[in-house]
Amino acid sequence: MPHSRITEELPEITFNEPVISGIKNDLFERKKVELSMLRLDEIHRYVSGNKLFKLIYFLKEAKRSSHKAIITFGGAYSNHLAATAFAAKELNLKSLAVVRGEKPKTFSPTLIFCSDKGMELEFISRSSYQKKNEKEFLEELKTKYGEHILIPEGGFSIKGKEGATLINEYFADQNFTHVCLPVGTATTFAGLVDANKNATEIIGFGVLKNFNDIPARFKELDVDLKKKYSFIKDYHFGGYAKKTNELISFMKGFYAENKIELDFVYTAKMMFGVYNLIQKNDFPEGSKILCIHTGGLQGNQSLEVIR
Repeated sequence: MPHSRITEELPEITFNEPVISGIKNDLFERKKVELSMLRLDEIHRYVSGNKLFKLIYFLKEAKRSSHKAIITFGGAYSNHLAATAFAAKELNLKSLAVVRGEKPKTFSPTLIFCSDKGMELEFISRSSYQKKNEKEFLEELKTKYGEHILIPEGGFSIKGKEGATLINEYFADQNFTHVCLPVGTATTFAGLVDANKNATEIIGFGVLKNFNDIPARFKELDVDLKKKYSFIKDYHFGGYAKKTNELISFMKGFYAENKIELDFVYTAKMMFGVYNLIQKNDFPEGSKILCIHTGGLQGNQSLEVIR
Protein backbone atom coordinates (compact mmCIF):
# COMPACT_ATOMS: atom_id res chain seq x y z
CA MET A 1 0.00 0.00 0.00
CA PRO A 2 1.18 3.56 -0.67
CA HIS A 3 0.62 4.56 2.95
CA SER A 4 3.49 2.49 4.26
CA ARG A 5 5.69 3.91 1.50
CA ILE A 6 4.76 7.47 2.51
CA THR A 7 5.51 6.89 6.18
CA GLU A 8 8.84 5.31 5.27
CA GLU A 9 9.84 8.23 3.03
CA LEU A 10 8.65 10.97 5.42
CA PRO A 11 8.86 9.58 8.96
CA GLU A 12 9.19 13.11 10.34
CA ILE A 13 5.49 13.79 9.64
CA THR A 14 2.57 11.74 10.95
CA PHE A 15 0.03 10.87 8.26
CA ASN A 16 -3.35 9.22 8.72
CA GLU A 17 -4.38 6.44 6.37
CA PRO A 18 -7.37 7.58 4.29
CA VAL A 19 -10.65 5.70 4.30
CA ILE A 20 -13.31 5.23 1.64
CA SER A 21 -16.65 6.56 2.89
CA GLY A 22 -20.07 5.78 1.44
CA ILE A 23 -22.07 8.81 0.25
CA LYS A 24 -25.84 8.60 0.64
CA ASN A 25 -28.59 10.46 -1.19
CA ASP A 26 -32.07 9.49 -2.40
CA LEU A 27 -30.93 10.39 -5.91
CA PHE A 28 -28.50 7.48 -5.99
CA GLU A 29 -31.16 4.99 -5.00
CA ARG A 30 -33.51 6.29 -7.70
CA LYS A 31 -30.81 6.11 -10.35
CA LYS A 32 -29.45 2.78 -9.08
CA VAL A 33 -25.85 3.89 -8.65
CA GLU A 34 -23.41 3.73 -5.73
CA LEU A 35 -21.23 6.65 -4.68
CA SER A 36 -18.16 6.58 -2.41
CA MET A 37 -15.42 9.06 -1.51
CA LEU A 38 -11.71 8.48 -0.96
CA ARG A 39 -10.95 10.81 1.96
CA LEU A 40 -7.50 12.06 1.05
CA ASP A 41 -8.41 15.20 3.02
CA GLU A 42 -7.97 13.16 6.21
CA ILE A 43 -4.33 12.28 5.54
CA HIS A 44 -3.07 15.45 7.21
CA ARG A 45 -4.42 18.84 8.23
CA TYR A 46 -1.96 20.80 6.07
CA VAL A 47 -0.14 18.38 3.73
CA SER A 48 -3.53 17.06 2.73
CA GLY A 49 -5.18 15.38 -0.19
CA ASN A 50 -3.35 14.99 -3.46
CA LYS A 51 -0.80 17.64 -2.46
CA LEU A 52 1.15 15.09 -0.41
CA PHE A 53 1.47 12.68 -3.32
CA LYS A 54 2.62 15.31 -5.79
CA LEU A 55 5.24 16.53 -3.32
CA ILE A 56 6.57 13.25 -1.94
CA TYR A 57 9.37 12.59 -4.43
CA PHE A 58 10.48 16.24 -4.43
CA LEU A 59 10.68 16.17 -0.63
CA LYS A 60 12.60 12.90 -0.78
CA GLU A 61 15.10 14.50 -3.17
CA ALA A 62 15.42 17.62 -1.02
CA LYS A 63 16.09 15.59 2.12
CA ARG A 64 18.99 13.85 0.38
CA SER A 65 20.33 17.03 -1.19
CA SER A 66 23.32 18.89 0.22
CA HIS A 67 21.67 22.33 -0.13
CA LYS A 68 18.23 21.39 1.27
CA ALA A 69 16.30 24.30 -0.23
CA ILE A 70 13.00 24.28 -2.11
CA ILE A 71 11.58 26.89 -4.48
CA THR A 72 8.04 26.64 -5.81
CA PHE A 73 5.21 28.75 -7.24
CA GLY A 74 1.60 29.62 -6.53
CA GLY A 75 -1.09 32.18 -5.82
CA ALA A 76 -2.19 33.84 -2.60
CA TYR A 77 -4.62 31.04 -1.74
CA SER A 78 -2.58 28.11 -3.02
CA ASN A 79 -3.05 24.76 -1.27
CA HIS A 80 0.24 23.73 -2.85
CA LEU A 81 2.13 26.54 -1.12
CA ALA A 82 0.56 25.79 2.26
CA ALA A 83 1.41 22.09 2.00
CA THR A 84 4.97 22.80 0.83
CA ALA A 85 5.58 25.35 3.60
CA PHE A 86 4.45 22.97 6.34
CA ALA A 87 6.37 19.98 4.98
CA ALA A 88 9.55 22.02 4.54
CA LYS A 89 9.35 23.26 8.13
CA GLU A 90 8.88 19.73 9.48
CA LEU A 91 11.75 18.39 7.38
CA ASN A 92 14.08 21.27 8.29
CA LEU A 93 14.25 22.49 4.69
CA LYS A 94 14.45 26.08 3.52
CA SER A 95 11.53 27.10 1.31
CA LEU A 96 10.73 30.01 -0.97
CA ALA A 97 7.50 30.73 -2.83
CA VAL A 98 7.36 32.85 -5.94
CA VAL A 99 3.86 34.28 -5.52
CA ARG A 100 1.70 35.42 -8.43
CA GLY A 101 0.78 39.11 -8.17
CA GLU A 102 2.03 42.21 -6.39
CA LYS A 103 2.53 42.09 -2.62
CA PRO A 104 -0.86 42.75 -1.00
CA LYS A 105 -1.42 45.18 1.85
CA THR A 106 -3.10 42.38 3.79
CA PHE A 107 -1.92 38.78 3.47
CA SER A 108 -4.40 35.99 2.81
CA PRO A 109 -4.76 33.31 5.51
CA THR A 110 -2.69 31.04 3.26
CA LEU A 111 0.21 33.49 2.97
CA ILE A 112 0.13 34.18 6.71
CA PHE A 113 0.37 30.44 7.31
CA CYS A 114 3.26 30.04 4.85
CA SER A 115 5.15 32.94 6.39
CA ASP A 116 4.61 31.57 9.90
CA LYS A 117 6.13 28.28 8.75
CA GLY A 118 9.27 30.08 7.64
CA MET A 119 8.58 30.16 3.90
CA GLU A 120 10.14 33.17 2.20
CA LEU A 121 7.68 34.93 -0.13
CA GLU A 122 8.72 36.74 -3.30
CA PHE A 123 5.88 38.55 -5.08
CA ILE A 124 6.12 39.18 -8.80
CA SER A 125 3.75 40.70 -11.35
CA ARG A 126 1.34 38.46 -13.18
CA SER A 127 3.11 39.17 -16.46
CA SER A 128 6.46 38.12 -14.97
CA TYR A 129 4.81 35.07 -13.45
CA GLN A 130 3.86 33.88 -16.93
CA LYS A 131 7.60 33.49 -17.61
CA LYS A 132 8.19 31.19 -14.63
CA ASN A 133 9.05 28.19 -16.81
CA GLU A 134 11.44 30.03 -19.09
CA LYS A 135 15.16 29.24 -18.89
CA GLU A 136 16.22 32.84 -18.26
CA PHE A 137 13.77 33.22 -15.37
CA LEU A 138 14.92 29.98 -13.77
CA GLU A 139 18.58 30.95 -14.15
CA GLU A 140 17.84 34.23 -12.35
CA LEU A 141 16.33 32.26 -9.45
CA LYS A 142 19.45 30.13 -9.26
CA THR A 143 21.71 33.18 -9.30
CA LYS A 144 19.69 34.94 -6.61
CA TYR A 145 19.00 32.01 -4.27
CA GLY A 146 21.64 29.42 -5.10
CA GLU A 147 21.23 25.70 -5.70
CA HIS A 148 17.75 24.40 -4.89
CA ILE A 149 15.10 21.82 -5.64
CA LEU A 150 12.56 23.41 -7.99
CA ILE A 151 8.93 22.27 -7.68
CA PRO A 152 6.73 23.49 -10.55
CA GLU A 153 3.39 25.09 -9.75
CA GLY A 154 1.02 22.43 -8.43
CA GLY A 155 3.76 19.83 -8.80
CA PHE A 156 3.19 19.68 -12.58
CA SER A 157 6.01 17.37 -13.64
CA ILE A 158 6.88 13.75 -14.28
CA LYS A 159 7.97 13.47 -10.65
CA GLY A 160 4.67 14.93 -9.43
CA LYS A 161 2.73 12.58 -11.69
CA GLU A 162 4.67 9.57 -10.42
CA GLY A 163 3.77 10.52 -6.87
CA ALA A 164 0.11 10.84 -7.85
CA THR A 165 0.09 7.30 -9.26
CA LEU A 166 0.32 6.05 -5.67
CA ILE A 167 -3.27 7.21 -5.06
CA ASN A 168 -4.50 4.50 -7.42
CA GLU A 169 -3.32 1.81 -4.99
CA TYR A 170 -5.92 2.86 -2.41
CA PHE A 171 -8.79 1.71 -4.65
CA ALA A 172 -7.42 -0.38 -7.53
CA ASP A 173 -8.78 -3.66 -6.12
CA GLN A 174 -12.32 -2.42 -5.39
CA ASN A 175 -13.92 -2.68 -8.85
CA PHE A 176 -15.15 0.88 -9.24
CA THR A 177 -16.61 1.56 -12.67
CA HIS A 178 -15.74 5.27 -12.51
CA VAL A 179 -13.24 7.33 -10.52
CA CYS A 180 -13.85 11.09 -10.45
CA LEU A 181 -11.53 13.89 -9.39
CA PRO A 182 -11.21 17.68 -9.76
CA VAL A 183 -8.50 18.90 -12.13
CA GLY A 184 -6.27 21.98 -11.79
CA THR A 185 -2.82 21.40 -13.28
CA ALA A 186 -3.86 17.85 -14.35
CA THR A 187 -0.89 16.29 -12.52
CA THR A 188 -3.05 14.05 -10.33
CA PHE A 189 -5.37 13.31 -13.23
CA ALA A 190 -2.37 12.21 -15.29
CA GLY A 191 -1.12 10.02 -12.46
CA LEU A 192 -4.42 8.19 -12.03
CA VAL A 193 -4.88 7.68 -15.75
CA ASP A 194 -1.30 6.49 -16.14
CA ALA A 195 -1.63 4.00 -13.26
CA ASN A 196 -5.02 2.64 -14.31
CA LYS A 197 -4.72 -0.96 -15.42
CA ASN A 198 -8.36 -2.06 -15.55
CA ALA A 199 -11.67 -1.01 -17.13
CA THR A 200 -12.29 1.81 -14.68
CA GLU A 201 -13.01 5.13 -16.37
CA ILE A 202 -11.10 8.04 -14.86
CA ILE A 203 -13.17 11.25 -15.10
CA GLY A 204 -11.61 14.65 -14.53
CA PHE A 205 -13.68 17.73 -13.72
CA GLY A 206 -11.91 20.93 -14.77
CA VAL A 207 -11.95 23.83 -12.30
CA LEU A 208 -10.48 26.37 -14.74
CA LYS A 209 -12.30 28.24 -17.48
CA ASN A 210 -11.32 27.43 -21.09
CA PHE A 211 -9.44 24.30 -20.01
CA ASN A 212 -8.71 22.83 -23.45
CA ASP A 213 -5.20 21.34 -23.35
CA ILE A 214 -5.48 18.05 -21.45
CA PRO A 215 -3.96 15.99 -24.32
CA ALA A 216 -0.96 18.36 -24.45
CA ARG A 217 -0.51 18.17 -20.67
CA PHE A 218 -0.75 14.39 -20.73
CA LYS A 219 1.82 14.25 -23.51
CA GLU A 220 4.19 16.45 -21.48
CA LEU A 221 3.73 14.13 -18.49
CA ASP A 222 4.29 11.03 -20.63
CA VAL A 223 0.78 9.57 -20.32
CA ASP A 224 -0.53 7.14 -22.92
CA LEU A 225 -3.39 9.02 -24.63
CA LYS A 226 -5.05 5.69 -25.46
CA LYS A 227 -5.83 5.16 -21.78
CA LYS A 228 -9.51 5.32 -20.77
CA TYR A 229 -10.45 8.74 -19.42
CA SER A 230 -12.96 11.55 -19.82
CA PHE A 231 -12.61 15.26 -19.13
CA ILE A 232 -15.58 17.47 -18.29
CA LYS A 233 -15.39 21.27 -18.52
CA ASP A 234 -18.94 22.28 -17.54
CA TYR A 235 -18.61 22.78 -13.77
CA HIS A 236 -15.94 25.45 -13.24
CA PHE A 237 -18.49 27.99 -11.91
CA GLY A 238 -16.81 30.90 -13.65
CA GLY A 239 -13.18 29.82 -13.42
CA TYR A 240 -10.44 29.05 -10.94
CA ALA A 241 -11.40 29.90 -7.34
CA LYS A 242 -14.70 31.36 -8.56
CA LYS A 243 -17.90 30.46 -6.74
CA THR A 244 -21.63 31.10 -6.83
CA ASN A 245 -24.42 30.97 -4.28
CA GLU A 246 -25.54 27.73 -5.91
CA LEU A 247 -22.16 26.10 -5.26
CA ILE A 248 -22.01 27.31 -1.64
CA SER A 249 -25.57 26.06 -1.07
CA PHE A 250 -24.57 22.67 -2.44
CA MET A 251 -21.57 22.54 -0.10
CA LYS A 252 -23.77 23.29 2.90
CA GLY A 253 -26.30 20.63 1.88
CA PHE A 254 -23.58 18.05 1.31
CA TYR A 255 -22.10 18.72 4.73
CA ALA A 256 -25.51 18.51 6.40
CA GLU A 257 -26.16 15.11 4.82
CA ASN A 258 -22.69 13.53 4.97
CA LYS A 259 -20.73 15.53 7.59
CA ILE A 260 -17.92 15.94 5.05
CA GLU A 261 -16.57 19.41 4.28
CA LEU A 262 -15.79 20.17 0.65
CA ASP A 263 -13.51 22.95 -0.61
CA PHE A 264 -15.04 25.45 -3.00
CA VAL A 265 -12.05 25.57 -5.39
CA TYR A 266 -11.85 21.89 -6.29
CA THR A 267 -13.86 19.13 -4.63
CA ALA A 268 -17.21 20.93 -4.37
CA LYS A 269 -17.22 21.61 -8.11
CA MET A 270 -16.44 17.98 -8.86
CA MET A 271 -19.16 16.70 -6.53
CA PHE A 272 -21.73 19.14 -7.93
CA GLY A 273 -20.88 17.84 -11.39
CA VAL A 274 -21.16 14.19 -10.35
CA TYR A 275 -24.57 14.76 -8.78
CA ASN A 276 -25.75 16.63 -11.87
CA LEU A 277 -24.54 13.91 -14.25
CA ILE A 278 -26.23 11.22 -12.16
CA GLN A 279 -29.45 13.23 -12.31
CA LYS A 280 -29.12 13.40 -16.12
CA ASN A 281 -28.53 9.61 -16.35
CA ASP A 282 -25.00 10.02 -17.68
CA PHE A 283 -23.90 7.19 -15.38
CA PRO A 284 -25.50 3.84 -16.29
CA GLU A 285 -27.51 1.89 -13.75
CA GLY A 286 -25.23 -0.24 -11.63
CA SER A 287 -22.36 2.24 -11.76
CA LYS A 288 -20.01 2.14 -8.78
CA ILE A 289 -18.50 5.61 -8.57
CA LEU A 290 -15.56 6.76 -6.46
CA CYS A 291 -14.96 10.47 -5.93
CA ILE A 292 -11.57 11.62 -4.68
CA HIS A 293 -11.50 14.33 -2.03
CA THR A 294 -8.29 16.17 -2.87
CA GLY A 295 -8.13 18.15 0.38
CA GLY A 296 -7.38 21.85 0.23
CA LEU A 297 -9.83 22.79 2.96
CA GLN A 298 -7.54 25.61 4.12
CA GLY A 299 -8.86 27.58 1.15
CA ASN A 300 -12.28 27.76 2.80
CA GLN A 301 -10.87 30.23 5.33
CA SER A 302 -11.75 32.96 2.84
CA LEU A 303 -15.45 32.01 3.13
CA GLU A 304 -18.04 32.55 5.80
CA VAL A 305 -18.90 29.42 7.77
CA ILE A 306 -20.33 26.81 5.40
CA ARG A 307 -21.38 24.15 7.87
